[in-house]
Amino acid sequence: MRKICVYAGSNLGNRDSYRLEAKKLGRIFAKKNIDLIYGGSKLGIMAEIANEVLKQGGNAIGIMPSGLFKGEIAHQGLSEFIETESMHERKALMNELSDGFIALPGGIGTFDELFEIICWAQIGIHNKPIGLLNVDEFFTPVLNLLNHAVKEGFMNENTLSLFVVSDDAAELIDLMGNFTAPVMQNKWKQLDGK
Repeated sequence: MRKICVYAGSNLGNRDSYRLEAKKLGRIFAKKNIDLIYGGSKLGIMAEIANEVLKQGGNAIGIMPSGLFKGEIAHQGLSEFIETESMHERKALMNELSDGFIALPGGIGTFDELFEIICWAQIGIHNKPIGLLNVDEFFTPVLNLLNHAVKEGFMNENTLSLFVVSDDAAELIDLMGNFTAPVMQNKWKQLDGK
């Protein structure tokens, strides 16, 4: 993997561990010559990983719709900054440029991007590795929700194989490097046998 897209909060969150793990991931990216693709903000966990990548001599590429410039405050010191017309264009470009995806702790925007990229994998738009960095069990409630959706018959169990999870940044990168996309079952159970 040469370029990994990271989804992360535009706030720092309430635990130092979120910031520290983002920085650790940034150091790993720089050491392994992995370019960071991210939302382009100079705020929050997003900025923590970007700043660490840059500090260690790596490349950080920000992609931001022009409508977010005022709210998120575009990072001025990136290796490359790409302006898009819309959020949809931003997400499509992030997918196109990236060899894999990692979600760090964040809010609605992070969840939106994470679920969309998992959905895209489920329906065959891509077969790239997706990782959840489960810092202090941040994503455990999300994993419980997904398991509940399987139990209740709204999702096939092998959909859970579309992503890998670790609470350690180095292990997560290794898991993603060894990822093989699963052969998906029929998404629509009512069509089984037809």
